Amino acid sequence: MSKILGLGRGLGSLIPTKVAKEAVREENKDVAFTSDVFGAQQIPVDLIEPNPFQPRQEFDHEGLDDLIESIKQYGIIQPLILSREGGRFQLIVGERRWRAAKIAGLKTVPAIIRDASMQEKLELALIENIQRKDLNAIERALAYRRLIDEFNLTQEQAAKRLGKCRPAITQTLSFLNLPEVMQRALAEEKISEGHAKVLCGIKDIVEQQELFKKILQYHFSVRDTENESSTRNRRKPRESYGLDTEMRRWQEDLQSALSTRVTIKNKGGEGELAIKFFSKEELENITKKILAANKNG
Repeated sequence: MSKILGLGRGLGSLIPTKVAKEAVREENKDVAFTSDVFGAQQIPVDLIEPNPFQPRQEFDHEGLDDLIESIKQYGIIQPLILSREGGRFQLIVGERRWRAAKIAGLKTVPAIIRDASMQEKLELALIENIQRKDLNAIERALAYRRLIDEFNLTQEQAAKRLGKCRPAITQTLSFLNLPEVMQRALAEEKISEGHAKVLCGIKDIVEQQELFKKILQYHFSVRDTENESSTRNRRKPRESYGLDTEMRRWQEDLQSALSTRVTIKNKGGEGELAIKFFSKEELENITKKILAANKNG
């Protein structure tokens, strides 16, 4: 319990020694509540609603299978923590247990009722998921951003509330600056946080995209990715190939439109236009973009 109490107010602050049972019964006169030896009440699952501040985006049914089987055999050992919302209840902690209980066919679940602010609901949902490491990096980043923005916290304050160091919060938030395709790859664990950290350090969008494609194509380890990034940084600046200001702008515009490296070589008014691709599928996408632009033009 000491570890949990160290995280902001912690889960322990939500478990009072005495539960306000009479208030709950008054709100739900038509529902039969029972209490167990731990002071938790048996609450009908149909009266419980999800936590709107739950940072976890996806709940995989298969991922709940072990929990469902355990609940069928032993029931729910650790009570959920709920807040009262009119005649219903809202989850603060225990959404996986609640979902698994519904699938397992339980009619009621043990719960402790506690009033909590919006900030507490978000913080505690974050803490519960972080301790189990259920959130992917993008879900964590979005939750950190929401906590900071909605409750006007600094990164330092958010770090203290969540029991994290500030650099860890800053690094996770930086993943939200990556292009959407890279964020999706990180969320789906096609790349690791180590890969994402290296990609975040590359300011040139085309260089970043090229390295990302290599990570996927050649199954780069984080060390491979770091070495490739270092090699790129040591390279001499690319030659202008006789480009004037207007031609350099065209080159940049093409790179942006096609999302890949484009090189123009100019020699006295004639030259070459080179477009780089890493796969047949990418070449197909580039071709479609060019044809579509030509058709619209």
